[in-house]
Amino acid sequence: MYKAQRLLVLDGADDVLRTYPIGLGFAPEGHKQFEGDGRTPEGSYLIDRRNPNSLFHLSIGISYPNEADIAFAEAQGKSPGGDIFIHGGPRKGIDPMNKRDWTAGCISVTDRQIEDIYAMVRDGTPIDIYA
Repeated sequence: MYKAQRLLVLDGADDVLRTYPIGLGFAPEGHKQFEGDGRTPEGSYLIDRRNPNSLFHLSIGISYPNEADIAFAEAQGKSPGGDIFIHGGPRKGIDPMNKRDWTAGCISVTDRQIEDIYAMVRDGTPIDIYA
């Protein structure tokens, strides 16, 4: 995933399978460090869970925070936060067409796109998030 370009790229064994435009946290620049900072993590993680009953249509979880994320936040006396997902569109009150980066740190796509991603990406799949 490429934050600056706002692109999620699904790689297959031989080639790119799909590319999706994305939205990010409300403060998209920089690596997520603390709960409530509005940033989307950067680094290497895994898809570690899925939620078919998400408030945001469907969602798949990202393994943030890792040990380094936790250690950094704790050294600052803060929480690293968590519950970072790739998920569908917002519910009432947020129009992603008017505000692209609206999440608390998650990666947003349309409801139709998360249906495709949810079906294609398995738990344990690596995800690299670049600045």
